[in-house]
Amino acid sequence: MSAVDAHIAAIQNDDRREQARELDRIFRDVTGWQPYMVNNRMIGYGRYHYTYKTGHSGTALATGFAAAKNRFTIYIMPGYADFSTITARLGKHSLGKSCCYINRLSDIDTDVLAELIRAGLDDLATQWTIEPT
Repeated sequence: MSAVDAHIAAIQNDDRREQARELDRIFRDVTGWQPYMVNNRMIGYGRYHYTYKTGHSGTALATGFAAAKNRFTIYIMPGYADFSTITARLGKHSLGKSCCYINRLSDIDTDVLAELIRAGLDDLATQWTIEPT
């Protein structure tokens, strides 16, 4: 069993666990990449290396999600673009700088979520080189 599969299997709530499995399927379908664990709590798909003008550099997941107890965090990196035309059609959600929060998959249109994931990756690719995983 992979670390990602074990992480999802460890989600105590049956409904949340099934939603996490569905999110994993959506991300795999959209990206075509294998997931990996990031900081023991996020599931990432793809990665990119960055160096800011300040000289700060690092590696980050290209996209992914985290399953918290009461909501899912969808990482649409790195937050350069305005995706309001997509998120307006998503359904019930809230936004952070580089992420989207949803309580349940049934609150959103998962086809629009797939569109948002793809748009985020396309935008990221204009700034940094993405490495598939």
